Amino acid sequence: MTEETTVEKAWRGILEGAATARLGCPEVIRAAYAEPRLRALFPFPSHGCLTFHRNTEFPWSNDLPFIAGDAPCSVYTPRYAELLGEGLTPKAAAALVVAHLPLNCGAAVDGPWPTPVSRTD
Repeated sequence: MTEETTVEKAWRGILEGAATARLGCPEVIRAAYAEPRLRALFPFPSHGCLTFHRNTEFPWSNDLPFIAGDAPCSVYTPRYAELLGEGLTPKAAAALVVAHLPLNCGAAVDGPWPTPVSRTD
């Protein structure tokens, strides 16, 4: 029997607790989980949003689009920099996030997001 990854545990936890207001809209969570590329990322529900990260511990990558609100949903680029879509169904919102993931966005890595090394030369 294989052990669950950190990402799998996180998804299981929010799927099982999706009925609680703290974890967000169950339909949004299920729609995001149905997308294989999002299912490989670390999910983080907070403040009415479902964000996705390339890593499993703080500091987060914070460089991916995310879903805000219940149905209807909105999708934003990182840090609310740009509205990508609004008035969306959860399924359409999840698909829009996938469509705006960077090409090099693979499965989340365990641990904190690497901070850039500053050059002194």
